[in-house]
Amino acid sequence: MLFGKRNRVVKRILIVEDEPLTAFDNEVTLADVGYEVVATLDNFDKAIALIGREQVDLILSDVQLSGERTGVDLATAAKARGVPVLFSTGMKLPDEVAAVAVGCLSKPYTERQLRDALDSVDRLLAGERVEPTKGLALYNQRPPEDPAR
Repeated sequence: MLFGKRNRVVKRILIVEDEPLTAFDNEVTLADVGYEVVATLDNFDKAIALIGREQVDLILSDVQLSGERTGVDLATAAKARGVPVLFSTGMKLPDEVAAVAVGCLSKPYTERQLRDALDSVDRLLAGERVEPTKGLALYNQRPPEDPAR
C-alpha cells in the first residue's frame, strides 16, 4: 500500500493469560494500537465457550492457565475451530506446538515487541512471508510463491 495503513487480517483478539498484570498490560497495549480485545480470560473452559459464540481473529495465550487445561490444549481446540493462536510464554515449548499455533512470543517482552509480533502474525495470516521480530518464533510459514509459476 502506498499511502496509509494496510488492512489487518487480525482485528479481534482474545487474551488468555493467568497473570493479571500481564493480562492488563496486554489489554491496554492492544487497545492502544487499534485492536478490539474481545475479552481477557484466564482459563481453557471460558476461552472455548467464548470462541463458540464470538468472532475471534486471534488468541494471544499463555501456556500456563488457571485450571487443569493448558494453553496447548486451547491452541489444539482453537485450531479445530479455525482460530489461530499466538503463545506468549517464558516456558520452553514442546516441538508439537508448531502444529497447533502460529508462533510464540517469549516472555518477558516489551510493548513494542508485542506490537511487532502481532504485526508479523497479521502479515503471516495474510499470506506474506515474514521474518520474525526479536523474541518471536513463527511456525509453518509457506515458502514464497514462485513468480515463474
